[in-house]
Formats: sequence, C-alpha cells, structure tokens
Amino acid sequence: MKAMGLTDLRLVSPERWPAQEDQWMATHAADVLQGAVVHEKLEQAISDCAAAFALSARPREWSPQVLDVRAAASRAAQVGDKVAFVFGSEDAGLTNEEMFACQYLVHIPANPAFSSLNLAQAVQVVCYELFLLRGDAVPKARMEKLATVEDIEGLYAHLERAAVKSGFYVPESRSKLPERLRRLFSRVPELEREEVNILRGLLKALLGK
Repeated sequence: MKAMGLTDLRLVSPERWPAQEDQWMATHAADVLQGAVVHEKLEQAISDCAAAFALSARPREWSPQVLDVRAAASRAAQVGDKVAFVFGSEDAGLTNEEMFACQYLVHIPANPAFSSLNLAQAVQVVCYELFLLRGDAVPKARMEKLATVEDIEGLYAHLERAAVKSGFYVPESRSKLPERLRRLFSRVPELEREEVNILRGLLKALLGK
C-alpha cells in the first residue's frame, strides 16, 4: 500500500492483532500498520465510504455490478470521495454477505485455468492501478526548449543544401527526398532546439570538408 501512496488500512475481525511478525514483514511501512483501524463488522469499516469494491477471483451467480480491476480503479477515481477496496481472507475470500455489502464486484484478469492470486498480490495489483490514475507514476524526463517551426524549416533547408552539394540529391531528378525528409522528422513529435542545432552543426562540419 505505502509503495503505491495508500495508507488507510482497515481490518475486520483479524484473527491476531497486533502480531509481531506483521512488524517484521512491513519493513519501512510500519506506520501504515500502526495507523490501521480494526472493526468488528465490514459494514462498520466501509460506513463512511461513497462506494465499496469487493475483490473475488470466483464468478458469482448473483452479484453486484462486475468490473475488471482497471475499470474499477477508473470508476473509483470518478467517485470523488472515499472509496473502499475490500479483500477477503487468504484461504476463504469474501462471503456472499460481504460481497453484497459492496456496490461492485471486481475481478483481476488472469489465466482462466489458474486465476488465483494470493492476498498480497491482489492488493498490490489494485493499489498499482489506483496509483497509475494519479498521473505522476512515471518521473517526467527533463525537457529542453522545443524547436520552433523556423528552427525546423532551417534544418530542412540545410539538409537539402547538403544533399545537393554532396551530389546525393539532384533537384531536376524530381526525387521526393525533401518530402521524405519532412516525413521522417514529422515522426519526432518534440524536437528540441538543441537537437536541431546539433544536426545543423554536423551538416556544417561535413560541408566544410
């Protein structure tokens, strides 16, 4: 949870709490454990939430609306208030009563012949999908000043002069080289001014020789 930016952990009737091994396994996330709130009933744990999503690998004949985990994360983001993702115990999962206390039933897509994930894996998948929706999952690359239309047109002209001077391009031949060069660079959506200057510096050096 903590690795994905989530800290609100709620436990329903845990068999043993607190347990020393929990602290060992939590490593540097003991603060999430220490902030966990224990409830006797699931209804109490989710009473302040605007929506609750029940996780299950098993299809149910009768169930709330069924979503895959990515759609569920997207729906949760649209709610605009507290939501809960509810997981059952490792061995038994959620009861039908617990599932119907929620508004959605969520499946994590997996191999139909072996769709079982352990509890920690299921929680991590859900937390990851929620984290992605925040939009800051991937560190942004350093961005230099982008090339202007004038910069890029100067590059095209420089390339054409170099092609003519080297004999690689003869304008009278009706070659489509200028158009193809434009097509080539059009597939680079964010050319930086420094990159254009490097290319033009290279062309200048080659023409000088």
